[in-house]
Amino acid sequence: MQYITRHMEERVLQLSKSFSAIMITGPRQAGKTTMLKMLAEREGIGRRYVTLDDLSLRDMAKKDPAMFLQLYQPPILIDEVQYAPELFTYIKIIVDENKRPGDFWLTGSQVFRLMRGVQESLAGRVALLHMSPLSQREISGLEPRAFTVDFDELREQNDKMKALSTPEIFERIWKGSMPSLVSGSINDRDVFYSSYLSTYVERDFAELSGAVNALKFHRFITAAAARTAQLLNYNSIAEDADIDISTAKSWINILETLGIIFFLHPYSNNVLKRTIKTPKLYFYDTGLVCYLTKWSSPEVAASGAASGALLENYTVSEIVKSYQNCGKEPFIYYYRDHDTKEIDVLLESDGKLFPIEIKKTALPERKITRVFSVIEKSPLQRGAGAVLCMAEHLSAFDKDNLIVPIWII
Repeated sequence: MQYITRHMEERVLQLSKSFSAIMITGPRQAGKTTMLKMLAEREGIGRRYVTLDDLSLRDMAKKDPAMFLQLYQPPILIDEVQYAPELFTYIKIIVDENKRPGDFWLTGSQVFRLMRGVQESLAGRVALLHMSPLSQREISGLEPRAFTVDFDELREQNDKMKALSTPEIFERIWKGSMPSLVSGSINDRDVFYSSYLSTYVERDFAELSGAVNALKFHRFITAAAARTAQLLNYNSIAEDADIDISTAKSWINILETLGIIFFLHPYSNNVLKRTIKTPKLYFYDTGLVCYLTKWSSPEVAASGAASGALLENYTVSEIVKSYQNCGKEPFIYYYRDHDTKEIDVLLESDGKLFPIEIKKTALPERKITRVFSVIEKSPLQRGAGAVLCMAEHLSAFDKDNLIVPIWII
């Protein structure tokens, strides 16, 4: 299998020099363990590897965590650590006693802030990173860079990157960004996603929710995928999946915990009081969305009714990944008010708001940017706006409103 360099590599090695514990969370098969094993080899210090997918090791870690950490002493890489939260207290003790940088590398297939039993034990003692499936910059072999609406930086990227056509972008959207598929180690996309759902997602889902009906689970995750890039509507998801509202809410929370989905929350402040409060739902991997919603090819996905939503999901997830891969927290929102004025993305940085619209067109019209004026009432200064679209090259309507090809992200 060809290894694809991950943007997080240097960040992990850097943090490992100052933090005793590093935890990388993210969905199954995103490449967390593969990257850390490769980095452990590069370290050359004999870091041990154990995985709590091994039921006998998991049993020991849960029943006798002190003995487990005597047998498997640092420096160590512990995979799928969420299965034994009992370890966290003992890791804390070792970290506090020894204060040795790089002792523990941990991975978990659950988002840290939602992981049971971690916050009270390791908060403040662990460097946290979230790894999503591959970004388009990783696939293209480019350096890590958090997306910004800065014309000079965008122009530099425009000059060094290869432009992608609309069919090429939808090929990426449809194929997805899982390392096994992108590297070519698995060629059959449908087989990969079918086994991914049954082997990992469904099993981990049951671990968090108790017994789960496989048919209802599949209906549920399909209903969620059909509503990607839309306002979260528990009622319609519950109706499609034949479950009650409380179950739909619980199961959506589990998908977030497993790193399958994320939310954009609405931007609001004391001045902008007419904004709605409902978050928008996105998947980290558009290939999974296309598989669940049964788009049979990139061409069909590009011409289908959901093409705009798929493109928005892809674009928003790429922006989020660009921040995560630099070890930064993305301050990213959307705007929608009761007058139905809507801005797809608002980036907040350095006391400014940068409005972004996402359009499936190569020739956007200036009128698209009119809606940006709504945020001028905000106490934050308005930064440059952008229309992210299928344009061949970076350009602009004027100095405050850029036309940015999606492949530049």
